Amino acid sequence: MKTRILMAGMAAAFLSAGPANAQDKAAQKFITEAVEGNYAEVEMGKLAQSNGQSEAVKSYGQMLVTDHGAAAQKVTQAAQSLGVNAPSEPNKKQKADHDKMSKMKGQAFDRMFAQHMVADHKKDIAAYQKAAKKKDAAGQYAQETLPTLQKHLQGAQSLGRKS
Repeated sequence: MKTRILMAGMAAAFLSAGPANAQDKAAQKFITEAVEGNYAEVEMGKLAQSNGQSEAVKSYGQMLVTDHGAAAQKVTQAAQSLGVNAPSEPNKKQKADHDKMSKMKGQAFDRMFAQHMVADHKKDIAAYQKAAKKKDAAGQYAQETLPTLQKHLQGAQSLGRKS
């Protein structure tokens, strides 16, 4: 009888911990991807400054370096508070995108860069909106960062119309 009660108690504890653990995993995944994304955007911003043709693309690149550099510091603090071992570089896909675009220059670069930034920021905004609903460090970071990402999306869409 004692064994059954003990097992029932352990099962209840496991089940009640399950959703919280899943939420923690979702927050950790979001924070990890946000860290990688900030690294990737800084690198893409630098690339835009060196390979872009138009002043608008170069200026947008500088904005990415500045804004995502600042966001990287904030997300690192969120990662620490959630106990996430933050990555130190972009993920493989982001590196591959960078490598592909690093071979381009001038107007072709400007066009591809604008398209990439629109798609990337749309995807990021969706993820940040979802994370912003949470009442943890990941949610707070997402809420604080969303206006900047929305500004970047508008800027990227404007670049696309110019190229």
